[in-house]
Amino acid sequence: MLSLAVSLTLAASAPADFIDDVKPLFQLVTCQGTPAPLDAKTVDAWCSTQKKRYQKFREGWGVRASGFVAGLKPASLPTELVYPFGGGDLMSALQLFPEATVVTTLSLELAGDPRRWKKLTDAKALKASLSALSNASASTLMSNDSLSKNLSATQRGELPGQLSMHLMGLALAGQEPVSVRFFRLEPDGTLHYLSAEEIAAVEGTTAQNLKASWKAPDFSPAFANVEVQFVPAGQPDAPRRVHRHLAANLANDSLPAGLMKHLERKGRVAAMTKAASYLLWREAFSTVRDWLLANADFMVSDSTGIPPRHWTQRGCTVAAYGKFEKSFLGTWEGYQEELRTQFASARPLPMRFGYPDGSERKHNHLLAATCPAKK
Repeated sequence: MLSLAVSLTLAASAPADFIDDVKPLFQLVTCQGTPAPLDAKTVDAWCSTQKKRYQKFREGWGVRASGFVAGLKPASLPTELVYPFGGGDLMSALQLFPEATVVTTLSLELAGDPRRWKKLTDAKALKASLSALSNASASTLMSNDSLSKNLSATQRGELPGQLSMHLMGLALAGQEPVSVRFFRLEPDGTLHYLSAEEIAAVEGTTAQNLKASWKAPDFSPAFANVEVQFVPAGQPDAPRRVHRHLAANLANDSLPAGLMKHLERKGRVAAMTKAASYLLWREAFSTVRDWLLANADFMVSDSTGIPPRHWTQRGCTVAAYGKFEKSFLGTWEGYQEELRTQFASARPLPMRFGYPDGSERKHNHLLAATCPAKK
């Protein structure tokens, strides 16, 4: 334990900004260049596949999804977006909500240490790290969902998995990072940005995994929560927008101290989720579910989002698009029947959104909840 005097001295220091470490990482993971001392041939080989995925996402799903969801949004939409169970999926968030000035993603995965990429001087180690990142990002880029085992694997290695995927999301939306800081959540819901001294004080310790079945991180707990400020590429003086990723187990009995107070500070928000393992169907996740119901003016989800009955009980309307026969994972039949009724007269959906349904046809589907504006 640090003494009170040392703690006060560390707390008084200015927040550390890792943008100088992240700019080369951004170039690397978005295939815009190979920073020294990394092996360019290894990066080029990886990018030969990854660039095709970026192009397919940008010109395919990105165009269809952003255009479709734009037509569903209410005229006046909050500029804060909250994405529970969002992991590294800033990719979809910025495509669907390009007007958002603050984006908050929450998931079990920690952001990662942005400095360690410099250790990848061996071509074999670099290839292995890029391969792990490819596995984690491919399902989001190609299928618009995520695989837990691949996200869990990014908790280890020299490339920060979540942060790297956030950087991909920026590039796909034509944005670039201008500031990267790490923070801890205080019990009153405020954010404390960590100084270089505070980060150094826990160097050599490792963060804990937030779920027993998740791989334990191999980096410092200082790098759990990240804030990335960003602007349009090539416009460093443009107004800054903010993405914050909070590492959190969103089960009622595991919520981090201060998380709900932090969310309550936001007021009215827009929201989204997908490929969320139907956790919002469970009473064990009712705290976050109830907060969304009380504070979201508009939310898009696949069937893993909030079941329609909860929205309609709040005076909100729910529209369905695509088809739904059964859930992708085993879930309560009562909610499934409710969704079958909801989708019986649904209009077409031009793209996949998160999980397909669990039928042999693997139907694409989407729910859009719109709530009356509240003052």
